[in-house]
Amino acid sequence: MPATDAPTRYSRLQIVLHWLVFALIAQQYIFKDAISTAWGRVTDGLEAGFDPLVLAHVAGGALVLIFALWRLMLRARRGVLPAQEANRLQGVLAKITHVGLYALMILMPVSGSVAWFGGLQAAAQGHNVMKVILLALVALHIAGALYHQFVLRDNILARMRRAQD
Repeated sequence: MPATDAPTRYSRLQIVLHWLVFALIAQQYIFKDAISTAWGRVTDGLEAGFDPLVLAHVAGGALVLIFALWRLMLRARRGVLPAQEANRLQGVLAKITHVGLYALMILMPVSGSVAWFGGLQAAAQGHNVMKVILLALVALHIAGALYHQFVLRDNILARMRRAQD
């Protein structure tokens, strides 16, 4: 899509997917104790048993992966909104943050699935490391949005509240 045809706001679907992924990632962290306990039982050679919070974690991870891929497809089809950066460093940080978020929204469900369904300890360890990085990137993403909104006062949050279509 040429730059002149670049969208100025996200579509309604993009906004909904963004907030769904945010909610899913938040619930993954809030209810992580259930999956941690179940994983500990499995690695001790015990039966994990049924726990709806474990099912929610596994299903939530699958949904994050599906929604992330869907969002990437929408970005490829619709184009990308122009960056609103105060300086070059901010632009580089924003790019790294977004690429990292998308990479982790794909890699974490994959590593979690390989660990849970394949019993691979290395995948579980990688998943554990990635959860810290994801949390840091989410915090950086939120801080950047708040910086834009309240320091630069460029009303960047409006792009994620009101759809173009």
